[in-house]
Amino acid sequence: MTIDFEAGAFLIDKPVGASSFYMVRKVRNALGMKKVGHAGTLDPFATGLLIICAGRPATKLISMIQDGEKEYLATLRLGIETTTLDPEGDITAESPIGCLRESIIEATLQKFRGEQQQVPPIYSALKHKGKPLYHYARKGIAITKPPRTIQIETLERVETSGDVSDDSPYLHIRVVCSKGTYIRTLGADIGRELGCGAYLTALRRVRSGCFHVDDSVDGSKLEDADARERLLEKVLSVSDLLNLLQ
Repeated sequence: MTIDFEAGAFLIDKPVGASSFYMVRKVRNALGMKKVGHAGTLDPFATGLLIICAGRPATKLISMIQDGEKEYLATLRLGIETTTLDPEGDITAESPIGCLRESIIEATLQKFRGEQQQVPPIYSALKHKGKPLYHYARKGIAITKPPRTIQIETLERVETSGDVSDDSPYLHIRVVCSKGTYIRTLGADIGRELGCGAYLTALRRVRSGCFHVDDSVDGSKLEDADARERLLEKVLSVSDLLNLLQ
């Protein structure tokens, strides 16, 4: 039986390697609809919550959906820097880490909590003259945007504690932040403050506003023949969205 559908939103757990637009296309194909968009880009190397809206009544709410604070889990590889601040770029610098005491790491993280100014990365979906910054960066043109005010509500270590060294160079963090915060930039800035540089090796968005990845559809299953049914089982109607966004 075909289920009628006009408009709504879907919480998708985006798999690693897929672009946000690719996931939009999968939802578009599964539903047989053209008016589909997402509420906040996730880079291809990242995983986690991607909110996709379908139908004009739902896509009109995208700006409201994007306003909520975000929660991420991230892994920093200290001692290495890349052009894109993530695994997709070329290595630009390598530095010894030495031994970073737990107290030094905590004091560094404290510097990045609260309100601050952040410069968006040159490899980002932020627009300049109608085109994303990564369009220019890939051509060797670095467009620097002015810094923006962001808020880091929570910045803490997870999974591990203790010292970080050349033998154990990874730092796992949890970040709760305002919209418009670039975790890649935050990771690079933390590495710079620690004196050894860093890049993000993994990033997972677990929450956006009141929406959580635990309630999402497995994005890797949208290739399957039953993708439409999987989506409609967990659809959020426009009235659901309005109630949640109040």
